[in-house]
Amino acid sequence: MALPPLLSLQDTALTFGGTPLIVSADLSVSPGERACLVGRNGSGKSTLLKIAAGFVEADRGKRFVQPGATVRYLAQEPDLAAYPTTLAYVEAGLGPGDDPYRARYLLEQLGLTGEEVPAALSGGEARRAALAHVLAPEPDILLLDEPTNHLDLPVIEWLEGELKSLRSALVLISHDRRFLESLSQATVWLDRGKTRRMDRGFAHFEEWRDAVLEQEEAEHHKLGRKLVAEADWLRYGVTARRKRNVRRLGNLHAMRQQYRDRNRAVGTVNVSLAEAEQSGTLVVEAEGIAKSYGDRPIVTNLSLRVLRGDRLGIIGPNGAGKTTLINMLTGALAPDEGRVRLGSNLQMVTLDQRRASLDPDATVAETLTGGRGDTVTIGGQTKHVIGYMKDFLFSPEQARTPVGVLSGGERNRLMLARALAQPSNLLVLDEPTNDLDLETLDLLEEMIQDYSGTVILVSHDRDFLDRTVSSILVSEGEGRWLEYAGGYTDMVAQRGRGVQARVVEKEAKPRNADKPAASAPAPGKRKLSFNEQHDLKALPKRMSELEAKIAKVQDILADADLYARDPARFQKAMDALTQLQTELHAAEERWLELEMLREDLEG
Repeated sequence: MALPPLLSLQDTALTFGGTPLIVSADLSVSPGERACLVGRNGSGKSTLLKIAAGFVEADRGKRFVQPGATVRYLAQEPDLAAYPTTLAYVEAGLGPGDDPYRARYLLEQLGLTGEEVPAALSGGEARRAALAHVLAPEPDILLLDEPTNHLDLPVIEWLEGELKSLRSALVLISHDRRFLESLSQATVWLDRGKTRRMDRGFAHFEEWRDAVLEQEEAEHHKLGRKLVAEADWLRYGVTARRKRNVRRLGNLHAMRQQYRDRNRAVGTVNVSLAEAEQSGTLVVEAEGIAKSYGDRPIVTNLSLRVLRGDRLGIIGPNGAGKTTLINMLTGALAPDEGRVRLGSNLQMVTLDQRRASLDPDATVAETLTGGRGDTVTIGGQTKHVIGYMKDFLFSPEQARTPVGVLSGGERNRLMLARALAQPSNLLVLDEPTNDLDLETLDLLEEMIQDYSGTVILVSHDRDFLDRTVSSILVSEGEGRWLEYAGGYTDMVAQRGRGVQARVVEKEAKPRNADKPAASAPAPGKRKLSFNEQHDLKALPKRMSELEAKIAKVQDILADADLYARDPARFQKAMDALTQLQTELHAAEERWLELEMLREDLEG
């Protein structure tokens, strides 16, 4: 018997400015379930999540939350202004029975001390504090809107593991394919104001979506043929049977409207690229370059050659110096040591992830045309700006819209449209995937693959890197950078691990240290950290809880007739047993590791 939902929305509808945004949406979340909510930018995903969280009231529909169930919502732009420190903000989310140690634990894992003043936080730091705020109480339901935005790879991979270990139900919006595939068990697709649900994870979404659209296309074709027949009847048969067939005439008009709606229902992004003349074979050559700020090395003795047609991905934790390295490789910043030589006939276009070069007071049309006329030139061909806007899913009415009122996704699409309209043979893309929907990401990937020039890009999106780059340049810490052939997955296979710089950062900058890391005490004289002490105390209780749960599941599986009587329940119990045993094994390994460390430190 299926468990009753913790949270559900039924037949939800909402209209903004006279235009229906959500027509008929359903959402149901059972205890422990992990669902992803997918759909295009502007389809209403964030709004539907806010309705589920209770922050937006729908025009129609029913919202139900189990009495006593706790719900936590992560907004895309969290507001911390009312709190003096990040620790105070995170602790404010704790309930009476919650573990107070968890606030400090999460902040430390996310690279914060708890003493940061919210007004001075960067976008990434604010997002980390907001994550700690919603994760600390371990609520019954977690609603997360783009939790990986502004996070680097180490934190993204840590967050994956943390969410997997929680018992909370989860509804997740993200453009990070790998993140969705790793976490989701069910997929809710919001399309043209309506939801469809698949009880499988995101890894199966594209196959399912294509099958749905193919079925719609077949029905659309049948509708078109029926429309032709009905139009013929209208022209030649309605006069003699007017009164008797008024209802049929009304049906015809409704059918025409349905046909028109279907024709414009699913827009497509048409990403084209203006390419310049071919560059020389050598694009960038760096010989022994180095750069440091004070005592902190950013790049140390790096030699690198980028040839025409290469696709170089640059990865590393936030603060590793990726932007500094790109600036050196493209000639915008001189190295302290060594030299950089740029190839001949280079025409470079840079996509700025901060969107700092967008004038908030300029209109969308002015941004694309540079304020000159009403046309853009792509690959030597002149195109009206309205037509070019439609290629990137902007409506004609948005031509006079100021950039400052666009959403984050729309601003990123506008930056992309402007960058791709400029002739180039070298593309430098700094976090190009931020706020792009999955369909636009697909087309951007295809564009990069078909581009005859050279690409240098920075990204924390593992799937995007796998699909686009031919080599990866990784920060190894202390200013060292190493290049690996292939994409992110290939790099992990060669390196033996992902980007683990988060641990290095903790060791290099221990909290409350009076001396720099280089003069820190020897490992044999150190004490257990705050988190290690807490884990050592908490893990025995956690292991006992897991053992009790395993015993209950094993009692269910002891029923010899269960599989024949209820295969679904049998499979669910098997899955639960596997998950619990995995968690117990991890907890035992961690406790044993800490206990041995404690014994070593105590002599």
